[in-house]
Amino acid sequence: MRSAAQDTSARTDTTADPRRWTALAVLAAVQFMLMMDVTVVNIALPHIQDDLDFSVGGLAWVVNAYVLTAGGFLLLGGRLADMYGRRRGFVAGVLVFGVSSAVCGAAANSGMLVAGRFVQGFGEALAGPAALGLIPVLFTDPAERTRALGLWGGVAALGGAVGSVVGGSLTDLVSWRWIFFVNLPVAVFALLMVPRVLPESRMARAGQRVDVVGAIAATGGLVSVVYGLLEAADEPWGSARVLAPLAGGLVLLAFTAWWETRVPDPMLPLRFFTNRTRLTSNGVSMLSLAAFYTYAFLLTLYLQEVLDYSPLETGLSYVPFTIAIGLGMGVSTALMPRIAGVKATLVVAFLGSAVGLVVAADGLATDASFVGGIMPGLLVYGFFNAIAYPALTNGALHQVTGQDAGLASGVQTAMQQVGASLGLATLVPFALRYVRHHVEDGTLPQTAQTDGYALALHIAAAVLVVAAVLVLPLLQKVDAKPRDALAEANQGATAERPTVSAVS
Repeated sequence: MRSAAQDTSARTDTTADPRRWTALAVLAAVQFMLMMDVTVVNIALPHIQDDLDFSVGGLAWVVNAYVLTAGGFLLLGGRLADMYGRRRGFVAGVLVFGVSSAVCGAAANSGMLVAGRFVQGFGEALAGPAALGLIPVLFTDPAERTRALGLWGGVAALGGAVGSVVGGSLTDLVSWRWIFFVNLPVAVFALLMVPRVLPESRMARAGQRVDVVGAIAATGGLVSVVYGLLEAADEPWGSARVLAPLAGGLVLLAFTAWWETRVPDPMLPLRFFTNRTRLTSNGVSMLSLAAFYTYAFLLTLYLQEVLDYSPLETGLSYVPFTIAIGLGMGVSTALMPRIAGVKATLVVAFLGSAVGLVVAADGLATDASFVGGIMPGLLVYGFFNAIAYPALTNGALHQVTGQDAGLASGVQTAMQQVGASLGLATLVPFALRYVRHHVEDGTLPQTAQTDGYALALHIAAAVLVVAAVLVLPLLQKVDAKPRDALAEANQGATAERPTVSAVS
């Protein structure tokens, strides 16, 4: 009889699912849509503000509502997918995301749009972890799994880059409402394909119960921490509006860690966090995403406010970035399992990305040309940044048993959301305060913006160098042979359930 800890999708034979690559295409299409939605609204914000009479403070919640809800509920979404079915969780998330996208596109007032963005974030929290948790079920061969995870990570990065192009084009040529309506065909396509290509996969739950206390504490802690980081973008770090949610969130997360050692069926098994490679990969993911969102946000401001680009011109400016990401994704996916390995890939990617940000910063000027000033940074940073994503995904899912696949993907995506919030809460306000201070001292606004944004990008480059330095001693060397950490810890327990193993 199989243990309750074993995944019901585990295979005892070596027959690969013939639908696996089609299934990956469906999962990747939805992930592309989810990641695109994080950045697609940025360029459209001025038009949204005019049409729906947003205040300046309220406008920030068009972005923050999505990030806050997605980041806060990802762990819960991943664990629910593990317990009740990953395909079921994926379908529920896509359905919620599609309906809320329609609500956002049809919004008649600011409150309706912000409410729709909250629900969109919850849809991502359900669909994203469930989709990524299905990959180790579909791809049992370690080499194929590495390629699949590499494609997944690259498509996610590509979605974030394409969002600016799509947002600018639709806003200028049609209407800002279509940045939300464009999600509907993807959602419908996924819902139609799921029954045809995706198997169901879940933990065996005989005798297990939902850890309600752990779910509430972990979700509340993440929501509170992300909220505090978002508040820091507008408030001083020492203010109560920043410190109170940060402190409250850390207390809740500490309570979660204590509680999970006391319950027989924890939502967040602490054994999951004993793997150094997973911890390191998730930690440097935060630093990588903080740099990425800082660059994307400040470059958008620079193009429109300093160089006076239109939304369409701003969106089209990201086309070289998108191409570079596609190339980097291909290089990483091809070389990582054969030559470089996860550790070497991440070191090269982070150092190369740091160089790209320095090139981008040095190219900023009040009269910069696109080809000579802006494009070199887009190409170098986009290429090396894309190299990192497949490796980060492999590292974050290293030695994850089939029963914890959804949890692992939830943890990784949650850390990416926290990293994005951290960049928007620290480096972006640092640049904006620099601008405000120097304008008050008599510097021309465009000069102050150029210098302030460049300084923030240099700091982001330093953050990536720190990430590369952390990877060298902390990331473990991973054998190419797939292993099951839980089975090894139990000394001889059956290892038939699927695992995810990065290749060093």
